[in-house]
Amino acid sequence: MLLNEQYVDSLYGEDTDLERVKAGIAANGMPDISVADGYGRLLTMLVTMSGAQKIMEIGALGGYSGICLARGLRAGGSLVSLELLQNYADVAKVHMEAAGLGDKVEYLIGDAKQSLVELKSAGRKFDFFFIDADKEGYPVYLNYAIELAEPGAIIVADNILLRGRTTDPAKAGPAVRAVRSFNETIASDERLMSTVLPGYDGLAIAIVK
Repeated sequence: MLLNEQYVDSLYGEDTDLERVKAGIAANGMPDISVADGYGRLLTMLVTMSGAQKIMEIGALGGYSGICLARGLRAGGSLVSLELLQNYADVAKVHMEAAGLGDKVEYLIGDAKQSLVELKSAGRKFDFFFIDADKEGYPVYLNYAIELAEPGAIIVADNILLRGRTTDPAKAGPAVRAVRSFNETIASDERLMSTVLPGYDGLAIAIVK
């Protein structure tokens, strides 16, 4: 982490709910890849500012981002979380419930692409999307987010710099190529208004016109 990011994070006190998530992720042998603290705070702010009430999260992991997203919801709002692994969703649910947010989340287990097909067939619509899952799926997830979006919906995606691999011409693996394609679409698709934040590991933010 860069010194600027360390300084900013040091301004904020410990968050009991989110520290519980970090400890639970470690205790369960899960990867330490939750959204950065600063971007977690930004997720809560974006949900709050936008008034979003129907959120989709692609990639639950241990519930860190789920808590950040759900904190911004008003009464009656909901979060649909797509997670490949049942045991990850179980851990996330425990942490969401401990944070008092368990009643706001619905977990769909399995391949997110299949879940997205089913949600589209059911006519579901959402006004906020957070993408933080397998990087090779990012272009597909973006396309579905646009299709499932209410007008004015917000789409946010984490790790779009891949710890420097995205900007390294020598890197050309499947994940790198997919994220580059995602980034280029975010920047150029006429259906979107967007920006990319280069801090931490990069965050893309778009509004569906």
